[in-house]
Parts: sequence; C-alpha cells; structure tokens
Amino acid sequence: MQHIHHQHVVFLVFIINFIFIVCAGTLNIGVGVILDMDSSVGKTSRLCIKMAINDFYQTHHNYTTKISPYFHHSGSDTLQAASAAIHLLKDVQVMAIIGPHRSSQADFVAGIGNKSKVPILSLATSTSLSPNQNPYFIRVSHNSSSQARPIAALIDHFHWREVVFVYEQSDFGRSFIPYLSEALLNIGAHITYRTVISPSPSDAEISEELYKLKANQTRVFVVHLLPKSASLFFKKANEIGMMQKGYAWIITDVLTSLLHTLDISSMQGVVGVKPYIPKSIELNKFEKRWRRRYHSENPNPGTERIELDMFGIWSYDATYALAMALERVGSDIAPTFQRKNNPVTDLDAIGTSKLGPRLLSEIGKTRLNGLSGNFSVVDGQLQPLDYQIVNVIEEEEKPVGFWTWHHGISIDHGGIKWPGNSNNTPQGWEIPATSKNKLKVGFPAKGGFTQFINNGTDANTNEIKPTGFCVDVFEAVMKALELPAPPYEYIPFNINDGSNSRNYNDLVYQIFLKEYDMVIGDVTIRANRSNYVDFTLPYTESGVSMIVPIKVDDRKNAWIFMEPLEKGLWITSCAFFIYTGVVVWILEHRVNKEFRGRPYKQVGMIFWFSFSTLVFAHKEKMISNLSRFVVIVWIFVVLVLQSSYIASLTSMLTVKQLQPDFTDIHDLLRQGDYVGYKDGSFVEQMLKDMGFKDSNFRPYRSLEEYDEALSKGSNNGGVSAIFDELPYVNLFVAKYCNKYIMVGPTYKTAGFGFAFPLGSPLVPLVSRAVLEVREKTLSNISDTWFQANCTAKNGAGVTSGRLSLASFKGLFLIAGISSTSALMISILQFLYENRGILVSEGSICQKIYAIARTFDEEKDQRSYKESKKTSDSLEGSGTTAATDDDDLSIIEDDITSNTPSPENFNHQQGVLSHDEAETPAPDIVETTIQYRGTR
Repeated sequence: MQHIHHQHVVFLVFIINFIFIVCAGTLNIGVGVILDMDSSVGKTSRLCIKMAINDFYQTHHNYTTKISPYFHHSGSDTLQAASAAIHLLKDVQVMAIIGPHRSSQADFVAGIGNKSKVPILSLATSTSLSPNQNPYFIRVSHNSSSQARPIAALIDHFHWREVVFVYEQSDFGRSFIPYLSEALLNIGAHITYRTVISPSPSDAEISEELYKLKANQTRVFVVHLLPKSASLFFKKANEIGMMQKGYAWIITDVLTSLLHTLDISSMQGVVGVKPYIPKSIELNKFEKRWRRRYHSENPNPGTERIELDMFGIWSYDATYALAMALERVGSDIAPTFQRKNNPVTDLDAIGTSKLGPRLLSEIGKTRLNGLSGNFSVVDGQLQPLDYQIVNVIEEEEKPVGFWTWHHGISIDHGGIKWPGNSNNTPQGWEIPATSKNKLKVGFPAKGGFTQFINNGTDANTNEIKPTGFCVDVFEAVMKALELPAPPYEYIPFNINDGSNSRNYNDLVYQIFLKEYDMVIGDVTIRANRSNYVDFTLPYTESGVSMIVPIKVDDRKNAWIFMEPLEKGLWITSCAFFIYTGVVVWILEHRVNKEFRGRPYKQVGMIFWFSFSTLVFAHKEKMISNLSRFVVIVWIFVVLVLQSSYIASLTSMLTVKQLQPDFTDIHDLLRQGDYVGYKDGSFVEQMLKDMGFKDSNFRPYRSLEEYDEALSKGSNNGGVSAIFDELPYVNLFVAKYCNKYIMVGPTYKTAGFGFAFPLGSPLVPLVSRAVLEVREKTLSNISDTWFQANCTAKNGAGVTSGRLSLASFKGLFLIAGISSTSALMISILQFLYENRGILVSEGSICQKIYAIARTFDEEKDQRSYKESKKTSDSLEGSGTTAATDDDDLSIIEDDITSNTPSPENFNHQQGVLSHDEAETPAPDIVETTIQYRGTR
C-alpha cells in the first residue's frame, strides 16, 4: 500500500508541474536526437536540427509548445544507439526521436519506438526498414528503392544490357538487390555478376574483387557503398587500370550526395544519381547561414570537408514538421508515459507514450514547403522527389541530366566525361585481353564427319587445334570482328563415343554451367537450346532431308512399256476408251448400218472402234453430228496421251534413271523400315516426333557408315533411308552421287551457329561478323572442304517420273463432258420422238420393251432405199427398175402399216380392248421376212 501511495504522490506532483507550465504559456516537449556525431551526416544533421528549432520558434513565437532537443552520440555502434534510445525514453521521457541515420541502428531503435509508441524520425534509406512492419518508424529521407528506376533508365539510355553490382555486406547493400534487378528486368537488362564488399574492407580484399571484375566482359558497374568503403574501392580501381576508357561507373544516391567527403581524384568520369532538391532563395540563404555557423562552432575543422548535404536539409524539414505536429497536438494530451507496476526490464520501465499515437497521426497530416521542396509523409514514408544525374569531373560534380517520375530521363551527352577523359559512351563490355583469361571455346570432338570439325593438335605448340569447315569459319569471323580478336583456347567435348552418352545438347549446356565461354562446330540452332544460350546468326543453309538409294536400271525389264503411265492413268484411259466406244455406238446404232448386226458383232464394233482410234485406224463413217463431235474430242485426247506416252517411254529406254526407292516418308512409316541418323544429333528426337519408333532407329558416325547401311538395306541389317541436316546430306550425296539421292520435303531448321552465354554482348558483334564472312569468304571456305569427288557415269541424269493421272485430269474432264453431253442430247431427242409410247396405257415393263424395240430398229430406211433405187436405175433396164419399184412400194406400205403409233400400239403389244379381243393382230414379223426373201 505504501508503494502505491508513493506512485500516486509522484504522479500528483507531475500533474501540478504540468499545470504550472501550461499556465506559464509554453510547454517544453523533449525530443531525442541520436546521431553519429563523428560522421559527416551526423555533424551536418545536428547543426541543421538546432537551426530548424531556432528558426521555427523565432517565426512562431506565440506557439504554446516548444521542442527541447536532447542529443546523443551513437558512433557506429548499434548497441550504443539502442542504449541511447532507452535512456531518452525511460529517463528523459522524450515524445519523439530524430535519428539514427545508420540503417542497422535505426532497425533497433525502430523496434523500441514501436513498443513504447514513440515516433522515430530516421534518415536511414535502407529498404529493409519498412514502415508497414514498424508503424512508429517514419522515414524522412528517400527509400533507396526509389532510385532503382532512375538507374535503370540511365542504363537503358546508353543501351547497356549487362551490369555488375557492387554492394556492401550489410542491410544497406543487400536490401537494394531485388529492386535493382526488377528495374533492370523491365528494360531487358540484367545483373551478370555481384561483388560483395565488407563494411570495413582491407586493400587486399578490394584488389582481389577488382581483378575478378576486370577479367569479366561486362564494363558497366553499379556501386552501392558507403563513403568509407567507396573511397578505398575507387582508389584501388584506379590503381589497377579500371578507371580508363571503356569503363562505366554508376554510383547510388547516398554516395553521390556525400561526394564532398571523398577524395574524388580517383573517381573521374563516374556518373551518379541523387534526389533533386530545387534551388531557391531560401535554400541559398540557409546554406550561407549554415556555413557561417558551422565554421563558428568548428574553428579547426581539420582535413575533413563538411558541407550542407541532402541529409542535413531533410533533418531541417523533419524538425520543422515535428514542431508543427506538436503544436497541433498542444496540451490536449499530457506528454507522459503509462508504465507498468514492478517492471522487470528497462523496456518495461519505459511504458507507452500517451502522446505518441496522436503525434504520429499529426506528423502524417503535415504538408510543408520546406528547403527540400514539398515535404510530406505518407504511410510513414517521405514522398520521393525527382532525381538529378551528375558527372564527376576534376574536383567537382557537374549536373548532366535529370530523371522525373512523369517524363523519364533527359541527358546532355556532350557534357559527360567518361573515365579516361573520353567523350565516347562506353559500349558496356569488353573482351579481356590478357593471356591469363583466354576465351574458353568448346567444340565437339568426334569422328566421322571430319570435313566439318576434327580434333587435332598444333605441331609447333602442341596445343589443341581443331580443323574443318566450322573452325575456318569461326577464325574468319574472329578476324572480321570490329574489335581486335580476343585470345581464345580450344577445349574438346567428347560426343557419344561408346564410353559416354553425351550429345550436342550436353555440349551447349556447358556454357550455362560456366565451363565454356562459347561453343563452335556443327551445332544447330534449336529452340530448346536457346533457353540456356544465345546463338549468333547461322552460317550454313538450314533443313533436314532424307537420303535413299537409287533404283537399279530397269531398261531390260520385259514390262518396261508399262512404266510410263501410273496405274491410275492406265485404268482411267481404258475406262474412257470403252466409254467413248459405247457412246459412239449408241449415237450411230439407229442410223448407221456399220453399227448394226448381231449382238456379238456390235460388241466387237464397240471395242474395235474405240481402241482403233489409238492408232487412228478407224474407218467407220460417222452419220450423226453428235458422234462426229464426240470422236473429234476423243481423237484430241488420244493424240495427247499417245505423244506423252511415247516421250516418256523413249526417255526410259535411252537415259539411265536415277530414281529413288522411296519418295514419301509415310512409306517408311507404314512398312516399319529402319532409318538412320547422325549419332548425337537432334534428328533422333525429330524422327520420334514424326512417328518413328525407337526400335526403328540406327545411329551412325561417318559417311562410310551411311554408305554401308544404305547398301545393305533395311532387311539386311542396314536402313532404308538416312535423315540428316542439309550440310551433311550435300556432302554425302556429292561423294556417292551414283548411288544415292536426296528426296522428299526439307524439314526446316535454323542451321549452324555459334553459341554464347545468355545475354552475352558478343552475340550481336559476332553475328555482324558472320554476315560479312557469308558475303565475302564463305564460298571459298566451302570449296576447300566440300569439293565433289564423284561424277555421274554414262551421262546419268535425273529424269522426270512416271506420268500420273493428275497431269491429265483436265483432258479427261473435257472428254467426259463432251461424250456425256452428246449422249444425253441423243437420248432426249429419241424420247421426244417416241413420246407416244411414254404416254400410252401400258405397264412400265411394256413401255421399256417397246422403247428398246424401237431403238433397235433402223431409222431413215426410206432415205436409204431411195438412194439405192437411184443407183440401180442408172445401171439396169427400165423393166427391172419398174419391178423393183413396185416391190419397194408394196414393202413400204407394209412397213408403214406396221409402224408403231399411238393408235395401234396396244394392238401390237397384244393388249386389246374388250370389243377387239377377237380381232387378230397383223403379222409384222412375217411381212418383214417375206420382204427379205423377195430381195
């Protein structure tokens, strides 16, 4: 009870004092300041905070609240900063803390501020400190992540695509990596290498890392270090020759803002980014006052150069904003802490601030047009400004451009001096020129296709020196580079040799594993390989084709006369011969005695007439105009067929045929034949995709093995066809031109190319050199390695294939339409002439029978007899003529009386009415026989 009574007494005394202070007119509120007073940022910020308090209350002398600052020196020790915060909160009972500016210290102090609900206004820029996770942490400087976009825009502006990131081994350095990586990814660039520097590096450590960077190809470096480490880093970089022409160095905002603290003699040509603080009259006046006061307080500053920087300006504006927020809170809430009874630890003894939550809210509402411009805190974060791009030239930093959130980047190219005092923008990469760091050039070591690439050694130096077409092309490309050719060494990679199962995909993957700097040889550009490497433009023709044996000469074949026409054409031709003969017979049967007679005679006439047109031996006279039209068209068709057949057969009998055994890949699939390919090639997978089974594959490793396999055939341990890329196919066919031929479609591929690591700056340069070599010297290289050593025997040549039905479809279409049209017209005419039969009362069978009998009867007999009578009268006597004439008249009467008509049709068919059932029908047959007997 006594202890509780004592606490009440203390609280009562505090309340009495608080009321007394309020009544007196001004409430002093304690604010702690934790800074590293030995650093430039600490010294500058300390003075700016003091000047901000003086300036604010001189301007606002009637305010009822006033900041009472309590400064503490944290040094570079995190625990010392945390201890200072605990002391200020527990013993002094400050309502806010400004600082610390080191990220590692701010992380500890922010945790204490969250627990005690006291706002922590820090200058720390590290992205590892998040106001979302620490609600009482207020960043009054720029978040370092906001500079990622300006840096990426700067890199993109100069068309660099690879950078090396140099950072400090701390939260300040590590936390920036993901933001920079993402920004670079958005512009198509990436970080190729990262170098980590310890917070207190030694000369040897920095030198070792710099030599690693120098051995790299990339020459664009982003440096994210604190001033102490950066000063030593650039000094060593200058010593080993990395501040020369061709290098590009970019420094981040913290280092750029504190350049005045460094010896920049070793940083000539460096480009940096920093937040842009617009110039103003107030800022100029304040800067002059700041210098005067700093020199008055530090009459002996020593060798260190201290100037007003952006951290000091932000400290000034943050203090101003805090004073305004405290005034708005006023005396509504007592500036005290609510504490626990019997605290166990110092953190428990601090308690929680009653004023803190309200003060935090008011700071977030504060909008200030300060020395840095528009100063406002949103969600615990100072809103970022635009960025300025500066260039270190001689003893000063020169503004050369800007980056704004709305308009992007703008740079004065002429104003930038790059390392080595160069006005030319570095290209961003360079091939290391030291013999110690030669390019490692991998190549496939295999036997067989030695014309393309073959392993070997130099007789003089005993070094590995491959030979072949691909090697000559590579060396020609190296000579054609725009830059001096880099030193390189060849490293063989064993392709499937029986003791391993490695293929070309494994060879290319070695680049991804950092085993090789590039790969040359007969390496085909493939989509799956481009996931791991970048290829140059191809230097050979592209495609995969099929090789098959040539058929044996069959000119002595007894059935060679059947070869000119394909089976379909033979069948179609025979069908049309018969069809045309039938059509002509139908058209001529009723009007032409040549096409009448006994049935077997008429069938023979049909075949005789149609096939006699093949040799134009038909002598039958056409009477019908329709049949004449049909025959004219058919004679033309026969003429074309005959001419084509004779030409093809002549070619087969006089010229040696180089025709393939197979022309279609589907024949191989259907028959299940074996096929071959080059061992280790991607063609195996390509054949699987086409539908071939693994059991039908046979790999080979040389041209001689190809020849042997194709000679044996699929049934004798060989293959029916070989599939390979066009360069190999052309080489093989050139060597065995009398035995094999390339057939079928060409399946497109991208050709041979040189492989490099993903994003390698060498790719566009080598590709341009490849184009130059292809235009100028590639044909000479090809002639050296691929001369044809085979000539066709006996004037062999490839002739056209057999005649197919497709070539004569139009011709047969015309003949078919002509014959069918004539046939239809004739049938319609006949039916029209005998329409009486069709409308009679007989059954369908009776009508068909009558139509058939009518069609079988000869038409126009009168005309025929009259012509015969005229002929006889000229040769015989008058009596004979008269007799014949009388007979003819009688017979004509008989024929006329018995000719079918609508009136007597029923009588002729034996279908009688009831009244006429007993009347006998005229004997037509008997009359006709009597006539023939008289003749």
